[in-house]
Amino acid sequence: MSTIEQQKPKEQHKPKFKGKRYRLDKPELLAPAGNLEKLKFAIHYGADAVYIGGQHYGLRSNADNFSFEEMREGVEFAKKYGAKVFVATNIYAHNEDLEGIEAYLRNLYEVGISAIIVADPIIVDTARRLVPGLEVHLSTQQSTINWQAVQYWKEEGLPRVVLGREASLEEIAEIKKHVDIEIEAFIHGAMCSSYSGRCVLSNHFTDRDSNRGGCCQSCRWKYDLFEDAREQTWISEEEAAEDRVLQQFKLGTTQIPLFAEEDNAFTMGSKDLCMIGNIPDLIDVGVDSFKIEGRMKSIHYVATVVNAYRRAIDAYMADPENYVLKPEWVEEINKAANRPLNTGFFYDTPDHEDHIYEPEEKAAPYDFAGLVMDYDAATGIATIQQRNHFKPGQEVEFFGPGDTFFKQTVGTLWDESGNEIDAARHPLQLVKFKVDQPVQYFDMMRKKK
Repeated sequence: MSTIEQQKPKEQHKPKFKGKRYRLDKPELLAPAGNLEKLKFAIHYGADAVYIGGQHYGLRSNADNFSFEEMREGVEFAKKYGAKVFVATNIYAHNEDLEGIEAYLRNLYEVGISAIIVADPIIVDTARRLVPGLEVHLSTQQSTINWQAVQYWKEEGLPRVVLGREASLEEIAEIKKHVDIEIEAFIHGAMCSSYSGRCVLSNHFTDRDSNRGGCCQSCRWKYDLFEDAREQTWISEEEAAEDRVLQQFKLGTTQIPLFAEEDNAFTMGSKDLCMIGNIPDLIDVGVDSFKIEGRMKSIHYVATVVNAYRRAIDAYMADPENYVLKPEWVEEINKAANRPLNTGFFYDTPDHEDHIYEPEEKAAPYDFAGLVMDYDAATGIATIQQRNHFKPGQEVEFFGPGDTFFKQTVGTLWDESGNEIDAARHPLQLVKFKVDQPVQYFDMMRKKK
């Protein structure tokens, strides 16, 4: 199971500047939403805003992505909870990519999107010219990590910059010292092995362009290492003359494996970022928006991670002087972690220990087993929508927004008609059983794999 590596910041790397929060009185918790269902879960579990992808101009072409109708429904849902919806429009456009961009941006504004996240200057310029009421946030793809570059984008009229993931806390503090602008930073999720996503491995291996939404994550493939050895073979003068070669050696190449049969294959993936243990430092330097990566991640991942950060941020803001990181927040993060975790570039430059050279650890050892649809307080019976197979006798965990959390063993199961059943085995099947504590709509139930 992946665990958070609690890296203690070196003293010389501690932020020297208490950042000013120029626009936001409290950090925004920004969550990924790969589809409409994930959007609803992210907001239910505490996100102040979500970022989504449309069907064009984004960097997650393999995600479900949103039609304009789904965007409209997502915006209406978000407004009920005081949340916002941003759209990633962050490709680096080739000439042919720009056809239709004006109509696309107008449609985003009309459905009520609060902001777009943009990397390409022409999309920035087009959006500001056509739909000035639609905020433009600079994408992390621009690799912005110094205050003068941030100042440039502020003067271009952008209210927010998403910093490159290579920015340290000291650099963020310096930016906030010089520029009165909102700063958004990734604080949790996958990190790219290349500098700010500037990778061509995917292009080379699969003809899928990373910076146009097609990354195949080839850094996480398994590789073996070989050495090319050149062999020399003596040939006769007659053979040399026939082959029109001047030397009398024929050169060949042989691959020598630099691994033993029992060795594990090699990967180049980086460990995932996690700052759940460092919320005070992020707030002190003035990060305005805490961004979680993962539009391709599961509903269980989104709900679990958002809920943990929501509780940590709220606890700090309520009483900064007496804030304590609770072990249960860390435990929750670990239940959703797919890879080993660290603190990225915030305190120091990652080295070889921050890459995954061995096979990745197993995915999170918990499955999303069911969603609470209803609860009868008089009988203590909950109606659960099945999301993964479970049966009587299994231990499950219930969790929900805030402090809802308890474990119990599944007792007698009934179907919708009241018939006793031996398992909840059908996708989205509605079943009932008695729960040990009150639950509410949208609480989740999980089980160990």
